[in-house]
Amino acid sequence: MARRERLKELFSAAVGYVRKNPDEIVNVAVNAAGLRFGVPLAALRYFVEQAQGKKVPKDLELATSPPALRLGGTVNAMGTSLRATAALRIERVSLAPDSLQVTVRVNDVSLKVVGESDSPVATLVKSGALDLSNVGNLVKVIPKRPAAIVDASGDRVVIDLMQVPAIAQNAKLRRALEVLTPLVGIRAVETDDDHLYVALRATPSGIGRALVALRR
Repeated sequence: MARRERLKELFSAAVGYVRKNPDEIVNVAVNAAGLRFGVPLAALRYFVEQAQGKKVPKDLELATSPPALRLGGTVNAMGTSLRATAALRIERVSLAPDSLQVTVRVNDVSLKVVGESDSPVATLVKSGALDLSNVGNLVKVIPKRPAAIVDASGDRVVIDLMQVPAIAQNAKLRRALEVLTPLVGIRAVETDDDHLYVALRATPSGIGRALVALRR
């Protein structure tokens, strides 16, 4: 029942958005003709607001700084409350049956201590000793960094989602990738003032490989 109510809520929110923004229908048609699909930032904000869990940052904010996304949230770092903001630009997405790599450029990073604290983390942040202009260099030296982070340097971080066991062991996902990746790829991910756009690249020459994978 909860799932049904959730779907009804999502449907109502979508219908309400289209009613307030009827030009979205035209935009969808025009972009689809060029294999470009946009997600309204309002929709992304809605899903961000639903995020829950102890490890999920609080007071999440989502905006754009074209062509990047601008994210903000309050996180807990070793008992110290920090307000973090950053601009994330997805530079490259590489899809394959055994790899889901996303290359991200992280810029305009800001860390501020929330409230009063004299913890080691708070002291480090307040001192300005952290070089936040090169987040990749900091990520590279993090002990026990997440397995999904396969490379990092400068302002660049490479994430391979297939290094996450729950994703790598998803047989349906791997099957879909075997069939779809010979046919389509992601050419670009970018933003404007109120949308996130994903541009696809079609590869008709991959039909043979897709059919072989489908038969398997």
